[in-house]
Amino acid sequence: MEDYYKILGVDSSATQEEIKKAYYKLAHKYHPDKGGDEQKFKEINEAYQVLGNKEKRAQYDRFGRVFEGAQAGGFGGEQGFSWQDFAQNFQNQGGFGNFGFDFSNFDLGDILEDFFWGFTGVGKKKQGRDVYIDTEISLKEAYFGIKKDFKLHLYVKCDECGGRGVAKGSRIITCPNCNGRGRVQQVQNTFLGSFIRRTTCPECEGEGTIPQNKCSRCGGRGRIKKVKEVNIDIPAGIDNNELIKVRGEGEAGERGYSAGDLYLKVHVKGDPNFKRKGDDLVSILRVPYSLATLGGEKEFETFEGIVKVKVPAGIKSDDLIKLEEKGMPKGRGRRGDLYLSVKIETPDKLTKKQKELIQKLKEEGL
Repeated sequence: MEDYYKILGVDSSATQEEIKKAYYKLAHKYHPDKGGDEQKFKEINEAYQVLGNKEKRAQYDRFGRVFEGAQAGGFGGEQGFSWQDFAQNFQNQGGFGNFGFDFSNFDLGDILEDFFWGFTGVGKKKQGRDVYIDTEISLKEAYFGIKKDFKLHLYVKCDECGGRGVAKGSRIITCPNCNGRGRVQQVQNTFLGSFIRRTTCPECEGEGTIPQNKCSRCGGRGRIKKVKEVNIDIPAGIDNNELIKVRGEGEAGERGYSAGDLYLKVHVKGDPNFKRKGDDLVSILRVPYSLATLGGEKEFETFEGIVKVKVPAGIKSDDLIKLEEKGMPKGRGRRGDLYLSVKIETPDKLTKKQKELIQKLKEEGL
């Protein structure tokens, strides 16, 4: 761990005013907006957040680090309090060594945790695990929507016991090891005295009940590994990297606990003829010179078939023609639009007659 006093360049006996002055000087020097070292600036700020606060500084001087209060969800978060860290720092500072105790055979972190919280350990979560899979579809498939089959190797409900984990003709009974409480007690003698340690019952894993006779097929778990076939409806208009959640199609839970969910991430491939812009589509309409000049109709192939596009006279290259409601579906019967970017084609080769006609047009000033 970095020494905060060294980071600020002050002695451990420095006054709060001296620490403040050192911080402002270094912060000005290393500020990123002034071309300074961003990482160094962060270290300086972190050191001042501790040493600039009297209470945190006192804790730092004593324990070598600062213990923040409980984070959301209780102690033990990433920046939260840890009895193991406290115990380590406590022992590093000498602990109860002056009283002649030998701590080599004790886990002080566990002892303190038991003392303050009453018990440790929680039952295993038996809900089924969520499952994540990927698939790739074409833009045309995204346009219309598609149903796809998937084969998944995962835990499914045991077909022998129906997911209860109980052998046929047997039943669920109260766990004799914990008398249905789901926890067992152990007396632990420590240098602080005798403590009652409550832990999850290893027999019933915290449930308080067990099968009188376990199902022979699943071993009492209520689930087995198997290849499961799932058909998923990918809706029309789905975008690239979107997730589809299928509730209850993940792994089966143990002994009747709810199944997890299945998440399908859809990757939409690019298309050689269409570009997607949100719910709209963009493509190219190649128009011969004569049609661009005189106007008329030009056939264009969409995902739904060939349509006739009206080309106004005098249109120029890169002008856009909008076909309403010919884009991607966007729910409730609505669709985006299709934009056609006009590209006027100039022929590479001309027949003799074509050359004569173009020469006449040139003579007319075209």
